[in-house]
Amino acid sequence: MENGIAVSSGCKPMVMVTNDDGIYGAGLRAFVRVLVSTNLFHVLVSAPDSDQSAVGHSISWKRTISVKKVDIDGATAYAVSGTPADSTSLGISKILFPSVPDLVVSGINMGSNSGYHIVCSGTVAGAREAFLNGVPSVSISYDWIDEKSNVDDFTLAAEACIPIITAILDEIKNKTYRHNCFLTIDVPTDVTNHKGYRLTKQSKSIVELGWKQVISEAQGGSMLLFDREFKGEQVDNEEDGDYFFLQQGYITVTPIGALTPAEIDDVEFYKRWLPGVIDEVQKSQNL
Repeated sequence: MENGIAVSSGCKPMVMVTNDDGIYGAGLRAFVRVLVSTNLFHVLVSAPDSDQSAVGHSISWKRTISVKKVDIDGATAYAVSGTPADSTSLGISKILFPSVPDLVVSGINMGSNSGYHIVCSGTVAGAREAFLNGVPSVSISYDWIDEKSNVDDFTLAAEACIPIITAILDEIKNKTYRHNCFLTIDVPTDVTNHKGYRLTKQSKSIVELGWKQVISEAQGGSMLLFDREFKGEQVDNEEDGDYFFLQQGYITVTPIGALTPAEIDDVEFYKRWLPGVIDEVQKSQNL
C-alpha cells in the first residue's frame, strides 16, 4: 500500500478514464474500448457530460454538480456536470466508486497538448487533479489535424499507449512508481508510422490566438461580440522539447509536476531586484 493505492497481485488493476472533450468524445470512447478489450483492467469512467476543452484546472465551487450513470460496454461510467478536475475529484473520492483507482488516465484528447498548452488544457488538468491527490495519472492527447485525421486514429493511439499504461501499473504494483510527477503523452498525427516513444520536456511552444469582432443581427446597444482567431505559432525547437519531437513523428512522454519553476537566471535576477524595491519603499516611508 502506498498513498492509499494498492494493486493486488490477484486482482485486475482499476483504471479510471476522464477527459475534457466530454464523455461522448470519440477519443475517450476509443480508449475505453481498447482498455476493455485487453481484459487486463477494471475500467471506470468519470468524465464531463459536455465539452470542457481548454478550461484548465478550473473547479466548480459555488454550484451543485449532478452525476448521471452512462452505459459504456465493459465499464462503470458516470457523466459529471462539471470540469475535468471535478470529474477526477469525484472519481477518486470513493463517492462514485468503492475504492480509489490505481491509475487515472485523461484522454484521448482531440488535439495535441504540448508546450505552454499544458497550462490551459482540461485534459492535462484531469490528470493533474489525480496527481495532486496522490493518485498516479497520465494524460493522453492525439495531434488531430483536419483532413488528415479520422476517428480510427484514436483507436490506434490508444493501442500505442497501452504498453505505457501497463508499465506504469507494474511500477505501482512493485512499489517503484515515482510520485513526484505525472506524465503527459502526445501521439503524432501519423500514428500508424510513429517513430517510437521519446522522453521529452515541456517546451515553450504556443499557438498565438487573437480576437475578431463578429457582426450579429441580434447585436445591439453596447454589446460587442468576439470570436477567437488563429494568428500564428511560436515554436520552441529545443532538442529535448515535446513539440519538436511530436512534429518529428514520435510519441512524446513528458514528466511534469504541479508547478513549473522559473528559470534559474530569472530567479537570480529577482534576488538582486527585490532588495532594491524594498530599499526604495523604505526611503519613501522615511521622507
